[in-house]
Amino acid sequence: MRRKDLTTGERNSIVQILLEDSHGGKPKRGRMQVVAVKFAVCRRTVTRLWTAAKNQQAQGQHIHSSRGKINKPRHKRVEIDLQLISTLELSKRSTIRRLASGISCSKSTVGRWISKGLIRAHTSAIKPDLTAPNKLLRLRFSLEAIEYDRILKVLQFKSMHNTMHIEEKWFYITKSNHRPLIAEDGTILFDGKIGIFPFTEYIPAKRNSKNREIIPAIKAKWPQFASRVIFIQQDNAKPHIKDSDPDFRQAASSDGFDIKIVHQPPNSPDTNINDLGWFRAIQSLQTESVCTNVDTLVEAMKRSFDELSPTTLNKVKGHNSYKIPHMGKGSLIRQGELPINLQVPHDLVNEAINYLMENGIVSGMDHLRNALGISSISLDEVEYQMGHLGIQVP
Repeated sequence: MRRKDLTTGERNSIVQILLEDSHGGKPKRGRMQVVAVKFAVCRRTVTRLWTAAKNQQAQGQHIHSSRGKINKPRHKRVEIDLQLISTLELSKRSTIRRLASGISCSKSTVGRWISKGLIRAHTSAIKPDLTAPNKLLRLRFSLEAIEYDRILKVLQFKSMHNTMHIEEKWFYITKSNHRPLIAEDGTILFDGKIGIFPFTEYIPAKRNSKNREIIPAIKAKWPQFASRVIFIQQDNAKPHIKDSDPDFRQAASSDGFDIKIVHQPPNSPDTNINDLGWFRAIQSLQTESVCTNVDTLVEAMKRSFDELSPTTLNKVKGHNSYKIPHMGKGSLIRQGELPINLQVPHDLVNEAINYLMENGIVSGMDHLRNALGISSISLDEVEYQMGHLGIQVP
């Protein structure tokens, strides 16, 4: 095996051997190869050392071959100081960036501590416990987001470019989505953000549909070429209106739009892109601002909303104990190869449909059952299974 590097003594030994076996300023034929084998280096290394020695000799200098490398002292790794971290205010250790700034070290150092388990990252409870009916409804919800491409004959997730996610979020003074539409050349056709509407005021908030700003904002920002059929996804909180609300239907069906309200599965905030990532991303920006009252907090939130990049927005079997696989989104975006629709294996979809049908869930999957040629089970069996699990599903 060839040596990585030569010591100063070995370099001088090579030059000395060549000088002793040279005649007329040239080493004997084949001598360089013999020396190279002896010191386990390539012949070019021996030639380079010999040439440097001859140049020194020609300039009347003393022949001496030393290592070109200088042993630079390595930076000592920053040792973790748990006592210092514990003394920081909670707002100064709510993110990796703020913790690194608070203890005067790099973000990569803090990240390394987390990877080694020296400190534990704590996030919001985005994956609550699920009951058996919850899991079935989540599974059906996921299947309803799959479509069958009859041309390519593949099952794939819908692009969701016509799906709006709305959700409430408390942002605290004391504490530190929609998918964007990007052209093939990288031009941002739609940044994926409709607006941020603060409802914390010094007077009680009004709940009448005519006072809501969301629908007019959607219509104002919606791309002209995009489908006018839009789905607004919300959770099941009691204050939320239903799709059948008269005032909502009047506003949602005007100006050529057909806006519908759909509800995400119970206990499933991770199916809403706001809860899943946007609120967390925007709060990390908001914490960089110093807020002393409600007005400055609202201004900080608006500014954070505007500063959030569409690229960041673009960066989830019934249960929620999953780990999202890495697909290299950043690299795919830079190469212009980020897919709009992700394909789903036929076998996996088939297994999920059969599982739901066995447990009494049959509605909402007709398009997939027809595409895969799956027949329905009897109504008697459906009623039995639904009653057994205590599920009331249309």
